[in-house]
Amino acid sequence: MSRNKKGIVVNGWVNIDKPQGITSNQVIGRVRRALNAQKLGHAGTLDPLATGVLPIALGEATKTIQFAQDHDKVYRFTITWGEARNTDDSEGEITATSAKRPTAAEITALLPRFTGDIEQTPPKFSAIKVDGERAYDLSRAGEDVELKSRIVSVYDLRLLATTPDTAELELECGKGTYVRSIARDMGQILGCFGYVSALRRLAVGQFSAENAIPLDEFEKLVLSSDPDLYLMPVETVLDDIPALALTDTEISRIKQGQTLRLLSRQDIDRLDMAGIDETTGLILAIGDNKPLALLERNGIELHPVRVFNL
Repeated sequence: MSRNKKGIVVNGWVNIDKPQGITSNQVIGRVRRALNAQKLGHAGTLDPLATGVLPIALGEATKTIQFAQDHDKVYRFTITWGEARNTDDSEGEITATSAKRPTAAEITALLPRFTGDIEQTPPKFSAIKVDGERAYDLSRAGEDVELKSRIVSVYDLRLLATTPDTAELELECGKGTYVRSIARDMGQILGCFGYVSALRRLAVGQFSAENAIPLDEFEKLVLSSDPDLYLMPVETVLDDIPALALTDTEISRIKQGQTLRLLSRQDIDRLDMAGIDETTGLILAIGDNKPLALLERNGIELHPVRVFNL
């Protein structure tokens, strides 16, 4: 006999403004307790040092986390010059020092080298797995972790302000980009070392700092407010996927995981009107004005790849 899951079913997204000094998983725990929710997950870890946008998926929205993770991100961060740290941020141990400090002109001249598709080696203290173990666990155990470099996309990198010892920058980037690696590599090229001393995530796709709710405020809001004030729909991160409204018969078939065959001229016209053709990737099936499933098209067939229980 199966045990009942603890908590209640809550479906949707909440956009939390993560405070400094706690982990992303600790934020998950506090949101879980506030909502008494069964199932949660987040769209991209923020280190304890970092603050800002942490999108949290609940219930059926956890099936869409990968789409949030694939969206572009915006960060504002501060690099402190003159020291290298083993974590590439202020929480690590000092491994090297330098008396040199870069000028604003030197920093600005370097930015194009960190814009576009760039090769980057992740920090040794990161969540990347090496032989099944997290790199940060291996590093904390004293192992010399060797991580492979990879290509990441940086769309914009701007210098906002400088002091003799620091530089504040803003970054817009794609999936998998490490801000700590940018700070480390800039410091090495400038010959002065550098690490991230402050980091704030301003956006993950359509989740922005402007509509993020501070964690303490969220916990109070849950007690006294309508969920519509803090809970966003499951389909929030699917707005760039073409939608197709289904008939009652089609809804029944998809709920059972069955493939749809579109044979009539009317069916083809429906696809055309929805902007769906042979090159379309995923399709969001809509039933009863709710997201029903994500479908893949193969010729005249639509195959369910992920069904939502809403």
